[in-house]
Amino acid sequence: MRGGWIRLRMSDLLAPEHVIALIVIAGSTAVLVVGARRRPGPWLRVLAGVLVVDEVSWWVYLLGGGEPGSRLALSLPLQLCDVAIFIASAALWTRHPLLVELTYFWGLAGTIQALLTPDLPQHFLSYPFLQYYIAHGGVVAAALVLVVGLRQHPRRLSVVGVAGLTLAYAALVGVVDAATGANYMYLRSKPPSPTLLDVLGPWPWYILSATLIAVILFALLDAPFRLGRGGRLREGRAEALR
Repeated sequence: MRGGWIRLRMSDLLAPEHVIALIVIAGSTAVLVVGARRRPGPWLRVLAGVLVVDEVSWWVYLLGGGEPGSRLALSLPLQLCDVAIFIASAALWTRHPLLVELTYFWGLAGTIQALLTPDLPQHFLSYPFLQYYIAHGGVVAAALVLVVGLRQHPRRLSVVGVAGLTLAYAALVGVVDAATGANYMYLRSKPPSPTLLDVLGPWPWYILSATLIAVILFALLDAPFRLGRGGRLREGRAEALR
């Protein structure tokens, strides 16, 4: 069974439409990061608007019957990636430190995994395919634009704050799942398509495993900035002793 999963997963990951989409996202992100570094300006708010329009268009598509058989209670924008899209848009618009930190950690620890192992049955040129990659790629791009392009680095203890907010949001979503029978954030069961969760054990252990992995990823993403903060602190102390 595991060998079959690996073969299926590799065939999905190496599908030309998936690989090309990732290459386009990577190239576009690089251009946006360089642009933000050299010429930051109002165009960043245009990017924020694109993310919001792309996400809202999905709910219009659903309400218009684009996904026959879907129920509103099971299709609310409560997945972490859905929330990350609006957070990323607000961060690009306001550059508020907390919004930037949420975009950075959620985007690079979570949304990027949705890009690498998409829960997406549709294929290239279909609206769901294009919307999915624009939305998820946009969050990753926003995270790098903000932190690398604009140099808005995470603050001290930002990992603790983001981890706490993530757990609180997961608890809230768990209540919604229990009340509606939905499966937001995959808290009740794993997605039908193969994902990283398949190798993290059965329910509920895969939730605990995913939580631990998220904390580790948060710490790794913060490591370069933690080292930088430590260096500046030592320099400040040395300067004070002179």
